[in-house]
Amino acid sequence: MSFDSARFKREERAGYNLIAARYAESAVLRTGLNAALIAAADLRPGQAVLDLASGPGVLAREAAQQVAGGLVVASDIAEQALAEGHRREPAGKLQFAAADAERLTFADGAFDRVLCGLGLMFFPDAPRALAEMRRVLKPGGLAVFSVWGEEARAPLVACALQCIRRILPPPRAERLSPFRFGEQDVLRHALEAAGFAAIELHVHTLSCAFDSPQAYWQAFRDLAGGAAAGLSRLPEATLTRLGEEVAQELAPCRQGEGYVAESEVLVAVARRV
Repeated sequence: MSFDSARFKREERAGYNLIAARYAESAVLRTGLNAALIAAADLRPGQAVLDLASGPGVLAREAAQQVAGGLVVASDIAEQALAEGHRREPAGKLQFAAADAERLTFADGAFDRVLCGLGLMFFPDAPRALAEMRRVLKPGGLAVFSVWGEEARAPLVACALQCIRRILPPPRAERLSPFRFGEQDVLRHALEAAGFAAIELHVHTLSCAFDSPQAYWQAFRDLAGGAAAGLSRLPEATLTRLGEEVAQELAPCRQGEGYVAESEVLVAVARRV
């Protein structure tokens, strides 16, 4: 099976456009992770910040609170996701720009910080995207990333994906693994190859609680991006079966009357020299 990057991007764009409002509502699940990224970025008043794979701008809004008098640009390939963000932030604290992370339209050295929360693994040409991030950073500026850890340590995503693999036929087109940068050595090598220095990596545990397997399944569908586009085309009976199967995969996360999925996320800070 060959990989078609253009098709993959179309599917991601369609998926995030489709779930834009639901994504914004469900992003509360990532509150702790967003706080960790903001802390790692060492934001200061007056800075210029670019948030890539921003979706409806949840992380960007939090960054804007830290850079009074500065500039925060929320950028994403999905224009309807950005429109949802603009609807939720009408006061003009953010700017929104639809852009492909592999072909940024910003000037060299335009930003003090580049943020990218759970997005790098979905850029088909990750080396090119990293090069673009480095290009738009000022010398001494920081790029701050989060990526899913290894699959076995990230049940928040892995449980649903295991069900999808078991129930549905193989996809007609190859998809990128959300865990492709889940090993620290792989992520560090990618950042070094892009010319970043002073790289710091640490593990953040993202803990998400759900009342039931069905609540988990709905949250996955609300945040799954490209997968959401494919799932939206399935018969309702198949979606119901997938929701029922999730209980089997989620069983190890049972705590009391509910479920807690604790997943490892790698947070990286890298400096442009």
